[in-house]
Amino acid sequence: MKLQRNTKQRQLIYSIISNRHDHPTAEQIYLEAKSKNAKISRSTVYRNLNILVSQGKIIQTKLLTTDRFEAVAKEHYHFVCSKCDAVFDAPIDYNQTLNNSLAEKTGFVVLKHRLIFEGICSECLKKADN
Repeated sequence: MKLQRNTKQRQLIYSIISNRHDHPTAEQIYLEAKSKNAKISRSTVYRNLNILVSQGKIIQTKLLTTDRFEAVAKEHYHFVCSKCDAVFDAPIDYNQTLNNSLAEKTGFVVLKHRLIFEGICSECLKKADN
């Protein structure tokens, strides 16, 4: 396996993801990186996102139609707003018993599960009330 240098661009991209809690898309990460380093290219951002995922430093999650990125965290669920596409961490505990229950009933080895709640976020509800 080829050793990857930890470049300034990669450090910038990792910093952006670590400091955001809105599960940004690759394009959002690129735009923020571009505002901090005008010379960074879109391909550099995408390449470094792939490297960071393969190194296990960030998580790439397909939420509905878009890949989103976040810093490595404990297992958790997501809520996606169907109006504005915002993504939030759902403030409920990860339910390990779902894995165990499926394993017992099927004989499968269940490593983890994903659960995505869909609905309308509080900001969109406020806008609808006005």
